[in-house]
Amino acid sequence: MKKIILTACLSLCSILVMAQEIEYQTFIYTSDDLSNEIAEQSAELRSSRSYLSDLGSAALNAGKGIASGYVTSFIDWGVNAIGALVTRNSRLKEEWEKTVEEENVYEIKISTVSEVNDFYRERSWDGAMDPKGMCFDGIGCLRKEGNDTVFYISCHIDRSKIYHIINHSKFELVLDTLIISPTRSNLPNSVYDIPFSFEERKNYTLNMDIKLISSWINYVVVMQKNQELGNFKITVPIDKSILDEKGFLRYARKKDDPSAYKVMGESFIVPRSYMGYRDEHDQYKDCWGTGEYKLEITLKETCDITDQYRKNWKKDRKRRKEMEPKESLVAAGWQVVSNQRWDEITKSWIITTLRAPADIVTKDLIDKLGLEGDANGGMP
Repeated sequence: MKKIILTACLSLCSILVMAQEIEYQTFIYTSDDLSNEIAEQSAELRSSRSYLSDLGSAALNAGKGIASGYVTSFIDWGVNAIGALVTRNSRLKEEWEKTVEEENVYEIKISTVSEVNDFYRERSWDGAMDPKGMCFDGIGCLRKEGNDTVFYISCHIDRSKIYHIINHSKFELVLDTLIISPTRSNLPNSVYDIPFSFEERKNYTLNMDIKLISSWINYVVVMQKNQELGNFKITVPIDKSILDEKGFLRYARKKDDPSAYKVMGESFIVPRSYMGYRDEHDQYKDCWGTGEYKLEITLKETCDITDQYRKNWKKDRKRRKEMEPKESLVAAGWQVVSNQRWDEITKSWIITTLRAPADIVTKDLIDKLGLEGDANGGMP
């Protein structure tokens, strides 16, 4: 619920907009099968010139003894405060349209709090880009209202392109699941309680930008800080005709089928940090870590206004005016006075102005303002 609180001060009347708090739960997927799949294809391509060709046998044992399946790892809650300017005195169509079009964009940034996520399940004794034990398998994002899921998206590593990991140290994502409804979205992004309507808004589009960022230290002890390893972009236009009877698009990709919604972009796998150590025999050995990383997600919703909505702009402006909180008569009178210069000449002019609406401006108000007048409220 969007709340508006009106505060009346002696010198100013202002509207304070309380922010609507929107929460997004973001998480990652991990897989115990992925390492085995990489190992199998690595063995098949062992004769190729891949930089991983000599790591085939080591990777073959990567997932032994580990049960397969998906595990979700909780990352973070993204919180965004929504705010917008209220054009109270808008009288022109251009001003109305500018206000409405500003409401047609909502954006939120969601980031992990700290780099505590492991890209690999175990350390490596072979090198910084050893895929052995790779467990990162994708990302998901969820928003709920009470017990209702109003937005959900999940993407996993594209299994049809595992060879890309072996040959180029890169992976791609495929969109598996999407639940979304324009009428339950964050649009219009307005301080008023105006619901999304296809009669008023069109061309609803979801955009997601996902960055994978990592920091590591290499073999020669040089620190790489907050390096962007990859970027993924998702654009999903939503038309009313593809929604179910409850106004939702519910999409689930069938196994081995291409996704109906393309995830553009790719990312390098996360480099492991160098971490040499001495064993129980005091022998110094090279070792590389489990690959820390973080995600930065920008979610953006956009739409346009319909021709019919633009045509009825006067009616909509009236609706908005009716939604505004009503100022008290005293507050409205004080607003006029507070905008004037304060000297002997304008004091007389102010008294004249305040006296005009006799049923609004009273002797008590004039006294409160410190303006002198006769008992009948006349000019000094």
